[in-house]
Amino acid sequence: MSELKHLLTLQDLSQQQILDILDLAKKIKADPKAYSQTLAGKSVVTLFEKPSLRTRVTFDIGVNRLGGHAVYLDQQNGAIGERESIKDYAKNLSRWCHAIVARVFSHKTLQELKQYASVPVVNSLCDLYHPCQALADFLTISENYDDLSKVKLAYVGDGNNVTHSLMLGGAILGMEVAAICPVGSSPDAQVVLKARELAAQNGGKIVVSDSLDALDGYDVVYGDTWVSMGDDTPLEQVKDRFIPYQINQSMLDKYGIQHILHCQPAHRELEITSEVMDGPHSLIFDQAENRLHAQNAVLVSLIK
Repeated sequence: MSELKHLLTLQDLSQQQILDILDLAKKIKADPKAYSQTLAGKSVVTLFEKPSLRTRVTFDIGVNRLGGHAVYLDQQNGAIGERESIKDYAKNLSRWCHAIVARVFSHKTLQELKQYASVPVVNSLCDLYHPCQALADFLTISENYDDLSKVKLAYVGDGNNVTHSLMLGGAILGMEVAAICPVGSSPDAQVVLKARELAAQNGGKIVVSDSLDALDGYDVVYGDTWVSMGDDTPLEQVKDRFIPYQINQSMLDKYGIQHILHCQPAHRELEITSEVMDGPHSLIFDQAENRLHAQNAVLVSLIK
């Protein structure tokens, strides 16, 4: 198995690499003191082109818990690649830090950082993928189900970067993953093709539908905002199209859904009701906590 050098998208990982990260995340979560000096003397730069709560806090606190030092860089000095080239950004940072974590608008920015950096690069969100979120999601599911390959996971709403990472990661893990989205809001066709190719190799299944009846028999349903960050479309413009896809108690009862996930921020009473978000089927805040543990497992795996 090839050594993990970067994390830009889950499709670059093997099934064993994903399972190893999840296993390590569980160990770090269960016994944080055992890993409290793993990154002693190491520094991690976290670049943010987009605002964040969970990503910023979990990486900052996570690096600290591992005995390392996190350096936060926002865009007060100009967007990455404008004040100075991404190439120079990567080359300079590589002389000082031991990893670069980047939350960016374009996947191309990450690819260029990876090309010129001599330290690991981690995608903490881009327009196409959100691998750290998906790893936390699979970690959360694995805490509630003995065998991930037997879990049926349905994403409901707007096909986006989270949907892509869930499909790709789920396919590698041999899961059945559905993207149930209104017409015109399906996930990227090329990502779907890649996910189906990976599913065929690993005994999984990828379903794309606009029918809520496709939810029948699924274990876990997953929600996200109807308008992705960076999209200035007013929620009111899309509300009528998406409201039938709202995650609510009626949906859970009708289709026998056992657990609810949502990557947050959540717009309560729009894509999800407070009744189910705060209810007994919700794993949403476990999921938020697990961002920290999954990301720490990635950092421990990458930084030597």
